[in-house]
Amino acid sequence: MSSITLVRHGQASYMEADYDKLSGLGEEQARKLGQYWVRHKITFDHVFHGPAKRHIRTTEIAGELVRAAGLPWPEPQRLPDFDEFDAFTMMRIMTPVLAVSDARVRQLNQDFQTNRDTPEAGRLLQKLFEEVARQWSSGKFETPDMETWEQFRARVASALKVVRDSSGASASSVVFTSGGPIAATVGHVLDLNATRTIEFVWLSRNCSYSQFLFSGERMSLHAFNAIPHFDDLKLFTYR
Repeated sequence: MSSITLVRHGQASYMEADYDKLSGLGEEQARKLGQYWVRHKITFDHVFHGPAKRHIRTTEIAGELVRAAGLPWPEPQRLPDFDEFDAFTMMRIMTPVLAVSDARVRQLNQDFQTNRDTPEAGRLLQKLFEEVARQWSSGKFETPDMETWEQFRARVASALKVVRDSSGASASSVVFTSGGPIAATVGHVLDLNATRTIEFVWLSRNCSYSQFLFSGERMSLHAFNAIPHFDDLKLFTYR
């Protein structure tokens, strides 16, 4: 049986101009993951990462520690299809439209706009984002300017196939990606609908890992959102 470990990137710079950059805490989370692998002599036959800076930097930090310990760390391969769905485009296009037709989105948007310069801004933006993303995943809102939920799930499935096809019997692969592709994979394996699948996006902790076992066409969830490498509550973050 072979395995695929999907790692969510370390904490990014939420509410900052460059979200895609790891925060200082995000870099520490990645170091903790690398140290855990070294301590337990966990190695991988293949290493992949998505295209975002936060994916690449998390890969670099963990990989440098593994290599420094003299353990094997294959040359990472870039797989663009492991990118996150485009939340910024989603919010820009969908929020104004839904704020007219949907009372809940309208209220959530008003709450955020009223408090955007307060400490509550991050929490309120997250609530708005979750509601908009749920409606996006329902397939009720489609535009040529934005990837649909089904297109997103299809490209993640395509990326997973690349990883599986690269793996021999009993091979282990690790992929550094985002909460969306991890959720899509969980949803696929557990045969969940879109509404239930997207909830896993909000559950995914920064720099947690989820592991899947597969043999032939059969694939199963072995672990979700695992953080045995964290020994301090400050490292437990979702955004």
